[in-house]
Amino acid sequence: MKILILNCGSSSIKYQFIETETRIVLAKGSVERIGMKGAILNHQRHDGDKVKLVGEIVDHQVGVEYILSILLSENHGVIKDRLEIEAVGHRVVHGGERFTGSVLINEEVMDGLQECIELAPLHNPHNIKGIRASQRLLPSVPMVGVFDTAFHHTLPDYAFNYGLPYVLYKRYGIRRYGFHGSSHLYVSQRAAVLLEKPIDTVNVITCHLGNGCSMAAVKGGKSVDTTMGFTPVEGLLMGTRCGDLDPAAILHIMGQEGLSLSEANAMLNKHSGMYGISGVSSDMREIIQEAEKGHPRAKLAFDVFCYRVRKYIGAYAAAMGGLDAIVFTGGIGENAPQVRAASLIGLEFLGVVLDPGLNTWSSQSERAIHDQNSKVAVIVIPTNEELVIAIDTDRIISEKKKATS
Repeated sequence: MKILILNCGSSSIKYQFIETETRIVLAKGSVERIGMKGAILNHQRHDGDKVKLVGEIVDHQVGVEYILSILLSENHGVIKDRLEIEAVGHRVVHGGERFTGSVLINEEVMDGLQECIELAPLHNPHNIKGIRASQRLLPSVPMVGVFDTAFHHTLPDYAFNYGLPYVLYKRYGIRRYGFHGSSHLYVSQRAAVLLEKPIDTVNVITCHLGNGCSMAAVKGGKSVDTTMGFTPVEGLLMGTRCGDLDPAAILHIMGQEGLSLSEANAMLNKHSGMYGISGVSSDMREIIQEAEKGHPRAKLAFDVFCYRVRKYIGAYAAAMGGLDAIVFTGGIGENAPQVRAASLIGLEFLGVVLDPGLNTWSSQSERAIHDQNSKVAVIVIPTNEELVIAIDTDRIISEKKKATS
């Protein structure tokens, strides 16, 4: 099945066009600066052909039109007719407790997505815009919503409940949801394959480290705990997000600085994290460069980042009652050997022994980086969230066809 995958942000659309039987990415790209001057479409075909277009892309519908046009392009496209697009898979950030798995999109689902906006006001509205644009442009094509939160719906109640009045959970859904679900699902399953063990027999800690970061404890193929919470702010230190924080601290700061709710939200999400500590950058590459030059706050940001990863590895090993593998993925997880090494320091008591040579070896492929005497596998696995969305979309559409045949 040929499936178009769309990931819509506030001013961007990332896309891939995937043939699920062969798992070949026929084309991929992004539309950037939607609603701004100088909007750009970057497109790459599977044979390496690349093109960059600049135009007036006023909204998400025009953005999707650009994507369809380039897929149909005689010079740069991969299809000759829109009918070759058999389904569209949409990444949706938050499904709340209503959507615990991928769903075929209809008007009832759209109503549910509207209800979830209050849980993810910065993300879900743009996901919905992408779905509506696709429905208008491809009215006969089935569409599937795949949720970042869905993989974590298996968290037990003692892991997702906060120590707040229980009525707030029942009334407003205040609980841990977790995010990056498609990534944690993909790399945990790949880890089991590389370990040559059934997924239901292994305990894996997955570390998705990028500008946004989260970790998950995956026991027997199911997420039993994760670092992000009610929102993507909780947990690890991130590029500009603060991660774990005493809630009384933000109340104190709001009082001292006279911050409004929106200003406090901006501080937690856009001015904190590695950028807030270092004062240098939110990019780990620049943090490492400055730390190696002796910049004390850059070094502090690096140390805080790696310490939190290390702390959660210990916590999740305890939560699962054992550990078979640690997986690093995401832009930082895949490409920063310094972070991997510093995050695993002192974990020999868990049986984790890194091979320095394998850790520093540069490669874009899946690879084990642990010492031969390590009792716990340490693996770098490039994530593939788009493939997860494509496979789930294929499954949902195929099940629908069987049910109606």
